[in-house]
Amino acid sequence: MRLSPRLTAVALVAVGACSSKDDAKSSPPAPPEVEVESVRRDDVPLYMEAVASIDGYVNAEIRARVRGYLRSQSYRDGAFVKEGDLLFTIEATEFQAQVASAKAALARAKAAKDLADLELTRVKQLREMNAVPQQQLDTATAQAADTQGQVSSAEAALDQAQLSLSYTQIRSPVTGVAGLAQVRIGNLVGQSEPTLLATVSQVEPMRVRFPLAEADYLKQYQALKGLAGRDLKWAMAEINKPGHDDDASAPQLVLIDGSVYPRRGVLMSVDRNVDTGTGTLQIEALFPNPEAFLKPGQFGRVRIRRIDAGTDVLVVPQRALSEVQGSFNAAVLGEGNRISMRRIEVGAAAGDKRIVLSGLEEGEKVVVSGLQRVRDGVVVSLKEPFGQAAAPTNTTQR
Repeated sequence: MRLSPRLTAVALVAVGACSSKDDAKSSPPAPPEVEVESVRRDDVPLYMEAVASIDGYVNAEIRARVRGYLRSQSYRDGAFVKEGDLLFTIEATEFQAQVASAKAALARAKAAKDLADLELTRVKQLREMNAVPQQQLDTATAQAADTQGQVSSAEAALDQAQLSLSYTQIRSPVTGVAGLAQVRIGNLVGQSEPTLLATVSQVEPMRVRFPLAEADYLKQYQALKGLAGRDLKWAMAEINKPGHDDDASAPQLVLIDGSVYPRRGVLMSVDRNVDTGTGTLQIEALFPNPEAFLKPGQFGRVRIRRIDAGTDVLVVPQRALSEVQGSFNAAVLGEGNRISMRRIEVGAAAGDKRIVLSGLEEGEKVVVSGLQRVRDGVVVSLKEPFGQAAAPTNTTQR
């Protein structure tokens, strides 16, 4: 049977379409394009972090040591004060009267002593001439000694009265920031106990205390054993050395909002014992605070570089790792650009890198981009890194 020219054309088109579909099915898909990096050895900074409390170097509680009405406050709440500055005064009239009375008592005692001394001199002369009995000399001697005791007692009473009078003027014992006054003018203070009036904190430098695990203490012992000879003078000299704030080994303070305090500190002391409840030791560091930005009572985190780890270790980029239920895998590039999915054991993270404990060897290449498109056994195409020539690829699908 002969087909019409029109049916023949339709048949040829259908055959051509089927042939195109077969060709499409037989063409292998393009290999996924990935970027790789080499596993290498490097020195990476590893840190210990601990919650820290911030406090003034000195926190001096200003208390009323004598009873009386608060007469004046000579500083502004929260202001900076210097050592010796007058902070408060207490009504002094009563204590001025006590000083005057003590001075009068001392004058009487001295007059009595002078008279007793004259009497003793006369009796001694008479005794030498056997004009008076020995008993009279003994009595005059005792009287002179008694009046000397009265003078000493009166002098002590005057010292005490003057001391009490001095307590009516309350001065700052340190240079620092004076806190809010706890008692206002006109209130009776020192009634039954020394009344807290305010607190002055020396805020340059600041004490920062944090716990260190016993295991970490043992690892960091070499860095901590030399703290015994450090004092404030040494600390301020060290803190103010040029380049100290760029020293990666110096402790760093991370504030509660996650920002990093721009100045680095120095380690100062280790507590005498391990807390049996927490298994930690208290460590104290000093941080400079020239602008009084840090305040007593703040919290943060202290970050200290480890000296027991991070030297000459295998590292891979963080993005080369995939994690499934706590296990880490990496896509390793093998011969012919074939991928081998390998489980690895990782250590601490350091920035955008992760330490490799086992599962990879130095020089091996791992996928760092396009990881979601690869699987075990697949052949990949290497994407040309920025600024470098593309590596030769094998695009044959086996």
